[in-house]
Amino acid sequence: MDVITTHVNADFDCLGAMVAAKKLYPDALMVFSGSQEKSMRDLFLKTTGYMPPFTRLKDLELDQITRLILVDCQHSSRIGKLAEAAHRPGVEVHIYDHHPGLSGDIRSSGGEIRDCGATCTILTRILMARGIELTPMEATLTMLGIYEDTGSLTFPSTTTDDYVAAAWLLERGANLNIVADFVSQELTAEQVSLLNDLLKSLRTISVNGVDISLAHVTLDYYVGDIAALAHMMRDMENLEALFIVVGMGERVYVVARSRIPEVDVGTILRELGGGGHATAASATCKDLTVIQVLGLLQQQLAQRVNPKRTAADLMSSPVKTLPVDTTIANTRELLTRYNVNAMPVMDQGTMVGIISRRIVEKALYHGLGNLSVSEYMHTEFMKATAETPISAIQDYIVGQHRRLVPVFSGEDLVGVITRTDLLRYMYSGMQRNAEAVYDLARENLPVRRREVIHLMNRNLSRRVVTMLQDLGKVGDELELPVYAVGGFVRDLLLGGANEDIDVSVEGDGILFAETFAERFGCRVKGHAKFGTAVIIFPDGFKVDVASTRLEYYETPGALPTVERSSLKMDLYRRDFTINTLAIRLNKEDFGMLLDHFGAYRDLQEKSLRVLHNLSFVEDPTRVFRAIRFEHRLGFQIARHTENLIKNAVKMGFLEKLGGKRLLNELVLILREREPVRAILRMAGLGLLRFIHPELSLQPGNLRVMDEVKKVIVWHSLLYLEEHVESWVVYFLALTSTLSDDRFWGACTRLSISEHYRQKLVDMRIHGEQVLELMVRKSSRHEPVRRSDIYFWLRGLSPEVLLYIMAKTENEEVRRFVSLYVTQLRRVTIYINGDDLKAQGLSPGPRYREILDRVLSARLNGEVATRDDELAIVAREMTKV
Repeated sequence: MDVITTHVNADFDCLGAMVAAKKLYPDALMVFSGSQEKSMRDLFLKTTGYMPPFTRLKDLELDQITRLILVDCQHSSRIGKLAEAAHRPGVEVHIYDHHPGLSGDIRSSGGEIRDCGATCTILTRILMARGIELTPMEATLTMLGIYEDTGSLTFPSTTTDDYVAAAWLLERGANLNIVADFVSQELTAEQVSLLNDLLKSLRTISVNGVDISLAHVTLDYYVGDIAALAHMMRDMENLEALFIVVGMGERVYVVARSRIPEVDVGTILRELGGGGHATAASATCKDLTVIQVLGLLQQQLAQRVNPKRTAADLMSSPVKTLPVDTTIANTRELLTRYNVNAMPVMDQGTMVGIISRRIVEKALYHGLGNLSVSEYMHTEFMKATAETPISAIQDYIVGQHRRLVPVFSGEDLVGVITRTDLLRYMYSGMQRNAEAVYDLARENLPVRRREVIHLMNRNLSRRVVTMLQDLGKVGDELELPVYAVGGFVRDLLLGGANEDIDVSVEGDGILFAETFAERFGCRVKGHAKFGTAVIIFPDGFKVDVASTRLEYYETPGALPTVERSSLKMDLYRRDFTINTLAIRLNKEDFGMLLDHFGAYRDLQEKSLRVLHNLSFVEDPTRVFRAIRFEHRLGFQIARHTENLIKNAVKMGFLEKLGGKRLLNELVLILREREPVRAILRMAGLGLLRFIHPELSLQPGNLRVMDEVKKVIVWHSLLYLEEHVESWVVYFLALTSTLSDDRFWGACTRLSISEHYRQKLVDMRIHGEQVLELMVRKSSRHEPVRRSDIYFWLRGLSPEVLLYIMAKTENEEVRRFVSLYVTQLRRVTIYINGDDLKAQGLSPGPRYREILDRVLSARLNGEVATRDDELAIVAREMTKV
């Protein structure tokens, strides 16, 4: 039985989302887990004849639920008795929610959690994509949810998706008169009285330099929809952050609204058992007084309100600079190399000016490339310190049209703030901890620290968590920031347990690795050229350590040149946004997730994106990695990223790719669980020709690759103590339509070592010949002995044997190979060369002939004992 439900204090977004979900799960029962807000109850009274049927909770048999569909909720504490079903083994849970940062305690196996203004928006977009229609009343109820949670599409949390969904619902007959009646209802006499009391109690306190407004009232009767009063108070008094606390009977209701990034009301009220967005949230507290709730609230405010930001919060460090005698022409090269639009100019360690790309380009246009940068740099610039308020930085950059502000400690240049950094801060909305970007204009979507720690404790072994803490402790001792980065973090957020750990250190990574190894009894392998090291634990467990660095490419497809840099620039050199996440390991900030490039958003959207438009030009192997990640993770390559791949193919950048690098990426793809889908994607993007110009997907090799998966699964279920390189089997299948000469050419293009290349080609030829022989014998119905099968197939590698099984369509031939793999190749004889020598036979080629004759008899059941075998030897010796 399917059940659709929501949290206990259902509002219009809950109702509309349930109605929309019913279209996706038509056999499901709709059940409210608790009460509904007054405005919703009024709607039920006025639209009784149009309301879809709901099942009462008390009429529901909880043990009959097999699938639970939750809307606008991720926490079992908010769905009442239905929490029992949510956690019962065997019950499938699908969650649709517009609060991606919540990470509730209910594990979802389906649905969609995405950041937008309303849960109704998420479900509406799904209905749009699937072409599912709504009746006018269904459209109206869904529109109510969007309008309520977005403030009629005016709240800062509103997204373009909300507008698109609303437009589609309007086309389906959504009645805006009904929406307006219930979203914009007039205040009742009780609400007017409560509003008056709240305004009288309103006061403003300063928390970490941020003004917070608080109002509280205690009532002996119930007043509904106090959220509307919070909106009115915020707008009437022009408040930046407002919390209202109202006691009614045994409950205390808290409603909060915020317009500033320093106050994330969703995070604050989640600590009181509530939830919501950074801009709007609520909580209900039981068995507490208003005074107690105010005390708890003030504690949370002290801990979680971010102080006003200063230059130290926004600056990028270390800073890339250039000497004062650098030419204009070389300056452009450096600006391009480091992907910045302005750089400080230094003279013997002292900053003397700033040069911008705009000035450089104009100077080059006028033929001034050979002149020193000192001739045209800006020599007047603001000298900020770490304590300089962002407001002062803003006045300087915006008011005086400047591009860059240097930050000093005494006379030492310690950081810079760019125009992009400032713009990102100004327009970061309600995001917390907006991180600086050194001319990288990308969105930042941080995830709350405690949620990441929760994921670490849930998805990682205790040993790994302890080890990560130990890494942080060593970083603290050396005063080095330490981070877990890359695929480890990505898979952690996706719910996996990837223990292939990469660590980045802002500083000397080799020193850090050596110190850790000495402390915990490990070995270290260092690579000073790249600033990398591997920590090897006594049981063989490894952790890769690297100094944060940046890379630039002299030519397309070339190996990168490496320089020391900041964490942010280190992450920027990576292939895709989803691999740019980092977790701080130092004790004070252990578990804090850093997301500079929108990686968390892309994980939620299951979207694969490159970080910049030249990504595939600089490193064409990323094309193959994109396909591998797309199919391993079940993601979709973003449209713009796919266009960049097509451009790289069209421009021929992959032709410059070294064979070994291409082989490495191909092997990784062919080792995936479902490589055929990835090969199909490669073919669709025109990538197979870079392996060999004549290679393409045809019905023949496509069929063989599909069969390879089956035979590999069959072989694995035999539990043989035999390693099979699955990529070799798939590679043979992929190239099965190529002639022997062209197969040799493909191996040469991939720089397969000459020895293994010759071995692979010879075995492929031998395998094809044996396959042809067996098919011919089978088609002619000629008798085939077990010894025939053995000697045909003896010497072929396991990979070629499986390739033969996959390639043939003759079931009898498959039985031949299966018999060999499972039985015949393990048949042995009692006698050996010593026995032949004892019979007086001189060593030589005759030994092999006689022993094979005995083995043939053993395979065919003609002998059973050692004496039987010696009798055959005696007969064979008479033939000498």
